Amino acid sequence: MSDTVLVVGGYGVFGARICMGLAGEASVDLVVAGRDRRAAEVFCARYGGRPLRLDRDDADLVARVRDIGPFVVIDAAGPFQNYGKERYRLAEAALAAGAHYLDLSDDPHFTAGITGLDTAARAAGRTVLSGVSSVPALSSSVVAELADGMADIHVIESMILPGNRAPRGLSVIRAIVGQAGRPLSVWRGGRFVSVPGWSGREGVTLDPGGATPVTGRWASHNAAPDLALFPPRFGARSVLFRAGLELKLMHGGLLLLSLPVRWGLVRSLAPLARLLKWVAERLEPFGSDTGGMRVRVVGRTAAADMELREWVLIAGAGDGPHVPALPARVLYRRLRDCKVAPGARACVAEFSLADAEALMAGLNLATHRATRPMPVLFAEALGSDFRLLPSPLIDLHEVVDVRRWHGEAEVTHGPGLFARLVRAVMRFPPAGCAIRVAVTMERRGRGEVWVRDFAGRRFGSRLTRDAAGAGICERFGLLSFDIGLAVRDGRLWYPIVSGRLAGVPLPRTLLPTSTSCEGLDAAGRACFDVAIALPLVGPVVRYRGWLVPDGYRG
Repeated sequence: MSDTVLVVGGYGVFGARICMGLAGEASVDLVVAGRDRRAAEVFCARYGGRPLRLDRDDADLVARVRDIGPFVVIDAAGPFQNYGKERYRLAEAALAAGAHYLDLSDDPHFTAGITGLDTAARAAGRTVLSGVSSVPALSSSVVAELADGMADIHVIESMILPGNRAPRGLSVIRAIVGQAGRPLSVWRGGRFVSVPGWSGREGVTLDPGGATPVTGRWASHNAAPDLALFPPRFGARSVLFRAGLELKLMHGGLLLLSLPVRWGLVRSLAPLARLLKWVAERLEPFGSDTGGMRVRVVGRTAAADMELREWVLIAGAGDGPHVPALPARVLYRRLRDCKVAPGARACVAEFSLADAEALMAGLNLATHRATRPMPVLFAEALGSDFRLLPSPLIDLHEVVDVRRWHGEAEVTHGPGLFARLVRAVMRFPPAGCAIRVAVTMERRGRGEVWVRDFAGRRFGSRLTRDAAGAGICERFGLLSFDIGLAVRDGRLWYPIVSGRLAGVPLPRTLLPTSTSCEGLDAAGRACFDVAIALPLVGPVVRYRGWLVPDGYRG
């Protein structure tokens, strides 16, 4: 007996790779479908399978799918962002025909919304999975392996960097340009924040360990189901996804084109998809056919060590488009062997990474894993004393991406005109009780940027290791202070050792004094007590209170 597998969009960029793989399965009766029967015929003449014209908008879609009698329906057409009000018509038709359903959606809303079919799928005893592609299917399987044994996940970061000569269908181009400049909801530091699509450009090197690395690439924020699905599933504090184009001309050009969208002058770049596809085709001879994918997980292990674990995939010889096709092939086998639970859901950690890597044999795909310590500013500065702190204070200072805290504070002021002037220049908060406080700590390079918000009054500083490596240096604009951190009686003290104004050392007679410390309050929360005074002036400001972290704790 053979299983009839219906692949809609089966002659497209990714659908064709699924069909190529399934055509070699002895148990598969392959039906290659799409709107263009001639394209399906050409594909089947070369790779095998039965051609079929099928449009998801056909009025008789349910009857036609039922007549085929598929074991599983795979939607590789897209773009799923444009499926309109009846976006799950094909999935519903598959269930009505008694078939399982898989799709390659990379649209967060489409993928998350598939759960609306869960009751019907369970009643039929069938499986409906959305996002059976590089993200979130493969990326989540990688995260599940990398995160194994981690007690606290701080950051999950995925990125995809295709080679410039990789084939791109119109639906792929529409998906990329349609989100450029539009707001993305990204989970960072325990809350969702909005960032423009295709922003946050950074240079990237993919190092496969021993092989030639992929260098000189750019990556920018992009939409992916991972952004919505991974925070609750893995309990991560931050989840990031980036993508990039190999040619800086194309990557930077799309960034410039996205600016009118960011400014609200243009709703979307999607109408330019055909034009931009034409431009990309003219530039295809440049660049390479080598692409890659990287997944990183940063967190604290059971042994209380902060680690960065990463998985890198390098795709050469134009085999990159096979990567999004691997999950569908893995899941067909698992469905055939009755190893997938019924119901409708996003495809998150539905198979092991080993399952996917086993299908890479014969393709120009190489993977590499690496683990290394993740340095944290305060842990480096304090050395072994860092672990002497109470766990809420350790948590407070483990900043590997963005951390956000909230709480309350009491602020008191010192008397005098000069103390008032200092408070105004430094933007210290006004006096009061039970003031709402929010603190954001963001890692930048090997340092951190702290922004304190006391009921709307914000002031910030940048912290780095001091020149001697014995403590930290905190900079407030032109002023900077070396602080000799010390752990005593379960508290972290911040004595000021020296200071500079615009790089010029301050004499002792002008150096502020501080009795600042952090500890725990009676409720076990991280608390702070910061008192600043000046010689000949006296007390300037004192603020003390408590903080608790925003968002998931894992």
